[in-house]
Amino acid sequence: MKKIKYYYNTHTLRYEKLVTPLRVKLLRLFSFMAVSLVTGALLAWAAFRFLGSPGEKLLQAENRNLRDRYVTIDRELDDLRAQMRELEKRDNGVYRSIFEATPIPDSVRALAMEQELEEARVEKMDNGELVASIQGTVESLRKRMAAQTKSYKEIQALVKNKEKLLAATPAIQPVSNQDLSRIASGFGRRIDPIYKTPKMHAGLDFTAPQGTPIYATADGRVTVAGNENDGYGNHVEISHGYGYETLYGHMVRVKARRGQMVKRGEIIGYVGSTGKSTGPHCHYEVHKNGRKLDPVYFFYNDLTPQQFNEMLKRAQQSNQSFD
Repeated sequence: MKKIKYYYNTHTLRYEKLVTPLRVKLLRLFSFMAVSLVTGALLAWAAFRFLGSPGEKLLQAENRNLRDRYVTIDRELDDLRAQMRELEKRDNGVYRSIFEATPIPDSVRALAMEQELEEARVEKMDNGELVASIQGTVESLRKRMAAQTKSYKEIQALVKNKEKLLAATPAIQPVSNQDLSRIASGFGRRIDPIYKTPKMHAGLDFTAPQGTPIYATADGRVTVAGNENDGYGNHVEISHGYGYETLYGHMVRVKARRGQMVKRGEIIGYVGSTGKSTGPHCHYEVHKNGRKLDPVYFFYNDLTPQQFNEMLKRAQQSNQSFD
């Protein structure tokens, strides 16, 4: 039931019914609506400003989730990078060293990667930057893994050829020398027997009676067999492959023939004193990739550690060479 209001009219001295004019009712209605609209707009602005819309809240939650996942992925990539570094280190420092293979340069493995991203930097990235960063890191790891896979395939091939490599590596003395008494001159600067001046002696001189057998110190193919008037007299040169070559000088007679394939321990000639020589001996050299090496370090097949130490002492003595 609608409540009726009355007021006291001082002119008529009576209580009369209160009637609100239509104009006043409309004015009140418009005022209420205006205040409501302004209040609603203010509340909506405050909600969007400080609380955010439901859609924005959802996007913000997704962004936080993506960033958390990125940090996790980045840590996993850190672990993968550490494992790759260890594999590359062992590859260069151990596996390839065993087979005397050239280490792989870091540039081939694409080690020029971006700096590790810190969480503070991650927080400032948008989604596009995060995706690009992850893609860049994954691509870099992919290139390094491809290079490492290629390296392991090369090592696998070296393993298969290891037996051939060992057979091609000089590993015994060129003359029988069990008592180690036949080394007359070692590798290094020695007194020239003719000119009596210091001169580089690029091999070892083994003294022995004329006619003593000379043996190939590794498997290979004979490239020189005879006298080429180069001071070595009658001599033999053998190409063993893998960069190894050996030379046997001053023979009284050459047994091997040019182009012949020989095995380690096979007789290739006999001790003599032909060429620039002052007495019967075998001048022996070892070359690797064109560089002359000290042959004393290639006698591991027929010497004990004690014998090797004794031979090393004899070879290092400063004396006169025989050629």
